[in-house]
Amino acid sequence: MTRHTPEYLSARASMMSLRSLAAHQAQQAEELRRSFQEEAMARQTPATPDREFEKKVHAKDLDPKDFTKPYLEFMTGQPTVFHATAYFKEMLGKAGYTELPSRENWAGKLKPGGKYFVTRNGSSIIAFAVGKAYKPGNGLAMIAGHIDALTARLKPTSTKPNTHGYVQLGVAQYAGALNETWWDRDLSIGGRVIIRDPETGKTTVKLAKLDWPIARIPTLAPHFGIGMMGHNNRETEAVPIIGLDNSDLSGASTSEDAEPLGGAGSFTSTQPAKLVKLIASQLGVKDYSTILNWELELFDSQPAAVGGLDKEFIFAGRIDDKLCSWAAFMALLHAKSDDNDGVIKLVALFDDEEIGSLLRQGARGNFLPITIERAVEVLSADTKTTFGPGVMGQTFANSFLVSSDVTHAAHPNFGSTNLPGHSPRLNVGVALCVDASAHMTTDSVSMAILDRVAGIAGCVNQRHMIRNDSRSGGTVGPMLSSAMGCKAADVGIPQLSMHSIRATTGSLDPGLGVKFYKGFLDHWEEVDREWVA
Repeated sequence: MTRHTPEYLSARASMMSLRSLAAHQAQQAEELRRSFQEEAMARQTPATPDREFEKKVHAKDLDPKDFTKPYLEFMTGQPTVFHATAYFKEMLGKAGYTELPSRENWAGKLKPGGKYFVTRNGSSIIAFAVGKAYKPGNGLAMIAGHIDALTARLKPTSTKPNTHGYVQLGVAQYAGALNETWWDRDLSIGGRVIIRDPETGKTTVKLAKLDWPIARIPTLAPHFGIGMMGHNNRETEAVPIIGLDNSDLSGASTSEDAEPLGGAGSFTSTQPAKLVKLIASQLGVKDYSTILNWELELFDSQPAAVGGLDKEFIFAGRIDDKLCSWAAFMALLHAKSDDNDGVIKLVALFDDEEIGSLLRQGARGNFLPITIERAVEVLSADTKTTFGPGVMGQTFANSFLVSSDVTHAAHPNFGSTNLPGHSPRLNVGVALCVDASAHMTTDSVSMAILDRVAGIAGCVNQRHMIRNDSRSGGTVGPMLSSAMGCKAADVGIPQLSMHSIRATTGSLDPGLGVKFYKGFLDHWEEVDREWVA
C-alpha cells in the first residue's frame, strides 16, 4: 500500500501537505495557548454550542481551535451516556429540531426542509435534517458513532459489609473498566434514577450526578511485594471505598444495623444509606421509597483539560467515543441547508457499542433502519409515492454511511505497534480506517469518495491499519452497512491510551473532526453525482 508521505498527500486531490498543515496548526496551537492564558476555561463562554449556528460558512473556512473549549465543557459536564443524550436533545431543541416520540404516529409530522430527532432508552439518539428538494428514494448522508464508554456500574444490591472501618460500594465492570488505570483515581457518581410520584402515581426518569469525588479504588503499597498491574481480582481487590464507619470500635450500632431507608424490601434498602440520601437530596426526593431503581455509574471526576507546552493536547476521560460523536453532532448543527438539498443528513449516536451493540439501543438493534423507514414512509405519503420495499431499497442504495469511532494514534513509546504509513498523528485530521478482514467497512470506493470530500473541505485524510501481528477492534460500521446495504467507510479521530480511564487526543482534533464531518454532510450529494452509476 502507498505510504502517505507529506509529498504524496500534497499531490493527492490538491490537499494541503502535512508539512504546511503542521506549520498552520502550530500557529493555531499558539493562538489557542494564548487564549487559555487570557482567561480560565471555566469562565469562558462556549464558542459554538450556545450561539446561533452559522450554516453559511464553508467547511474549509472553519477554524478547528474554535471547538476546543466547547468540547472540553461537554466532556466535563456530561459524564454518563444519559447526560450526553440529554445534552444533545437540549442542543437540538435550541437549533430548531422537533422531537418525534417513537410511541406516536408520525403521519403528517415530517416534510422537506424539516429537522427532527428521536431517542431510545434515553441513551441513544438519531437526528436528521430533510433536504428541501428531497424526494422519496433519494439517499441519506449518515454518520454513526457511539456515546457509551467503559465504566463501573452499581450492582442491583450495591451495599457491602463494612471492612476494617471502610464503607465500600458494590460495582460491576461495563466492558473493560476496573482495569489498572482505575486505581487511585478520583471517582464520582452519576446516571439516571427512576422515581414514582406518590400523588399522581406517575413514574419518571431524572438524571443525577455528584460534583465531587466520592469513591476511590486504593492500590496496595509496593512494600508488600504484590504487583498492582494486571494481576488483581476485579471482584475482591477493585472494590471502591466511599466512606468510613468505625462505630464498631465503640460497640455502638453501625449503619448496617439502622432501619433501612425506604422500608424493608424497598430498592433503597439495598443501597448505601448515605448515598441514597445524597441522591435523594439532589433530586428533591423526601420519601426514599419512591426511588424505584437507578442506573448509576462511577466516572473519573477530573475535568477535561488542555495540556502540553503549547496546549496542543486534550487530556480527558471517556474520549472513546464522545470525541467523534460530539464532532459529528456539531457538524450536523453547522451543516449547510439550501433549496437544492435533495438528501437527508443524519447523525446516529448509539449506546452499548463497547459491549457488542446487541441491545435495542445498540447499533445491532433496529433503531436506525426503522427510524429511516418510518421517516421515508411519511415523506412518501405526502408526495403520493407508493411506499414499500422498492422505495426503501432505492433509498439505501443511494445512501452513504460514515461509521465514526476513535482510532489509535501513532504511539511514541511503543513504536513496534505502529504500522509505517498507517499510524495517524494528532492534530492532523481524521483517519480512514482499513482492515483486510472486514472489521472495518472502508474499501477503495468509499476511500475515494471521502478523499474527494476532504479535498473540497480543505481537510487531510490520514490512514489507519493495524499490523498483521495485532488484533483489530470493531465499530458499528459493518453491522449497520450490512443491515441497510449502503456504501460505507470507517473514519476515526486519533487518540492515545484507548480504554484507559483517561486518554489523550489533540487540542485541534475535535474541530478537525467537525470540519471533516461538515464537509461530508455538505458535499456528499455533489460528490455522489460525480460517479458513473
